[in-house]
Amino acid sequence: MTNFPNLIGGEWTMGTQSVPNVNPSDTADVIGQAARATADEMDQAINAAHEAQKDWAKSTPQQRFDVLDAIGTEILARKEELGDLLSREEGKSLPEGIGEAARAGQIFKFFAGEALRLAGERLDSVRPGVEVDMRREPLGVVGLITPWNFPIAIPAWKTAPAICYGNAVVLKAAEAVPGSAWALADIISRSGLPKGVFSLVNGRGSEIGPVMIDHPKVAAISFTGSVQTGRSVAQACAVNFKKVQLEMGGKNPMVVLDDADLEVAVGACVNGAFFSTGQRCTASSRMIVTEGIYDDFVAAMTKAVSALKVGDARDASTQIGPVIDERQLEKDLEYVEIAKAEGATLACGGERLDGNGYFMSPALFTDTRNDMRINQEEVFGPVATIIKAKDYDEALALANDTEFGLSAGICTTSLKYATHFKANVKAGMVMVNLPTAGVDYHVPFGGTKGSSYGSREQGRYAAEFYTTVKTSYTQA
Repeated sequence: MTNFPNLIGGEWTMGTQSVPNVNPSDTADVIGQAARATADEMDQAINAAHEAQKDWAKSTPQQRFDVLDAIGTEILARKEELGDLLSREEGKSLPEGIGEAARAGQIFKFFAGEALRLAGERLDSVRPGVEVDMRREPLGVVGLITPWNFPIAIPAWKTAPAICYGNAVVLKAAEAVPGSAWALADIISRSGLPKGVFSLVNGRGSEIGPVMIDHPKVAAISFTGSVQTGRSVAQACAVNFKKVQLEMGGKNPMVVLDDADLEVAVGACVNGAFFSTGQRCTASSRMIVTEGIYDDFVAAMTKAVSALKVGDARDASTQIGPVIDERQLEKDLEYVEIAKAEGATLACGGERLDGNGYFMSPALFTDTRNDMRINQEEVFGPVATIIKAKDYDEALALANDTEFGLSAGICTTSLKYATHFKANVKAGMVMVNLPTAGVDYHVPFGGTKGSSYGSREQGRYAAEFYTTVKTSYTQA
């Protein structure tokens, strides 16, 4: 059993409190003890970051490149080990865990390159003899609040750009997955980054979260999590005039048209809806299928979902791992009952499975209406629905009939419909003949409506959040 300490001001500490890190595939397997920070420890980390950032803001592009590249190199070299830890504590299948670890390494490598590509602009003024230049400068201390479902990738895609652009970072990761956050912090601590520029402070969100959000030395907050918590974070940041970035929920549609390749459509829907145990904000939890292909799609989808192998995340035969914990499993099963009560037909799954972990058979519902709770509220588990639509126009209207707008997909062989869908669906990311979940690390990530607030994450667009623009005028 391992200890997972916090990293505060460059020093590792278990503090005075700790909590067990339990394997959701086998609750008898206690992976380790994770430090639980106090409000005072969060304050210490922020103060240390504030001091350390002053020098880091003056670092050269080469220094930043070297640090970020070293982090990325070690992550990629250890992706199997890190992926195994991730799958053990979070529950996604081992190939997914290794893939996520690799993605974290690629993200750091990408921002290593961005550190050498920092650009400004120079223009002539409208006034004779005056020069104008614009440059991006760091914000200062950035507080990062990350969820449990991508325990190394999301901390990576927030931390890497923050460091790249000269900020200091205080990371508050989810308590359910302390091992991955600790492993990332351990790698960062040996990368050559000055002490205090990065701190890991795990603890109860209710106790240390407000300290981070309200602290006068924290310039910005980047948050990924629930809509309810996101609203509270936004309100608190507004009061304190902090820059804020929110990535929240989704109820993502996958439209399947009559002309779709059935095999492609079923593959995309099974992947998007149920891989990672459906615990992705980009999961395609609503499949909107036009009437000409509906019966064939339902039959093929039911067969494919029923055949999915549920089991221990690190078993080579497992396709769907456990739900993260007992509370989430109870929520998922509750939504199964809600859907039944609303009149939906349970085509397959939806049962708690035997074993020492939080296992559930993937649930697929048919005969649903878009106004049902099961189609309007985010479940965040292996539960998906199928809605029948008369034609493309109705399918598009149903796809847009939600408070969310993160990701949307369409399966079709028609260039006309694919082009129209990309232009008219209300989502920040659109997939054609691909799962709604699964995105590249070098391009923007984010949504519309209730799914996102603030600047986009990832890729070159990350600079919009992690920097501020200064405009200078010079009389020649």
